[in-house]
Amino acid sequence: MKRVIFGAMAAMVGLGVASAQAADKVTLQLKWVTQAQFAGYYVAKDKGFYKDANLDVTIKAGGPDIAPEQVIAGGGADVIVDWMPAALAAREKGVKLVNIAQPFKRSGLELTCRKETGIKKPADFKGKTLGVWFFGNEYPFLAWMAKLKIPTGGGKDGITVIKQGFNVDPLLQKQADCISTMTYNEYWQVIDAGIPATQLEVFKYEDQGVATLEDGLYAMEDKLKDAAFLDKMARFVKASMKGWAYARAHADEAVKIVLANDETGAQTEHHQAQMLQEINKLTEGSNGALVPADAERTVATLMSGGSDPVITKKPEGAWTDAVTKKAGL
Repeated sequence: MKRVIFGAMAAMVGLGVASAQAADKVTLQLKWVTQAQFAGYYVAKDKGFYKDANLDVTIKAGGPDIAPEQVIAGGGADVIVDWMPAALAAREKGVKLVNIAQPFKRSGLELTCRKETGIKKPADFKGKTLGVWFFGNEYPFLAWMAKLKIPTGGGKDGITVIKQGFNVDPLLQKQADCISTMTYNEYWQVIDAGIPATQLEVFKYEDQGVATLEDGLYAMEDKLKDAAFLDKMARFVKASMKGWAYARAHADEAVKIVLANDETGAQTEHHQAQMLQEINKLTEGSNGALVPADAERTVATLMSGGSDPVITKKPEGAWTDAVTKKAGL
């Protein structure tokens, strides 16, 4: 009798081990390097939110030579963090990305100029040199200039565009009159470099009516047809949003978690705390579900480029609420 009981107990223990090992694997590709911009995901992993959802999540940092759209198209990730302009441009070129969730409710993109250049309004950009990020980040800028009818090929009636690296040197060294910044990152780098806010003129894309969706979660269309994959993504999104909520409520702890995951050791606590404070303003109010009107506004902005729009037609199937609905969000 004892032998039977012990045998049953051993079988149950065996099942428990098997169950623990059966966590579904998910690989997330970030848009940029490890920093507070992605705090919600690192927090979800560190606090066990993914584990509680029976997920084994690998978070891959990005960088200047990493295009998330290419990574997922090549099978290197299950889900990516991307800006909608880049995702829609890639979709039109054949990479069938679908927005499955939208943790960021607001845009943090802006153009920061030195006041000494005489720039007080967008019309003053004419004849000036502007630093712009590329690798898909240029699309909102190009749509904005098209809306203003300002050519980007140089000249006194146009603007000269320089490819900006992922730093603020062009503004500091006066190689550009304005540069691309994010409310949570480069703007503060400029401030920390010694240029006070009183000497800067800042144009937020949202204030200019050309804001596009940033830092959404995207998966491949064909994979979402699989019920098991969709279920896995629903659990991943729900746990991720729990991570973002925790990051807003426990900012100091979230910063420490981000720093602990920074293998380069390049980030500082001061800068990451500053960044998370601004990031939390962008995620606040989002439960992860995409607001269709925001996506449609992004599409309209990208198609407003006259003879050279970022996308040439309204996309079909570029976003879905199937994942967030299944997650109960």
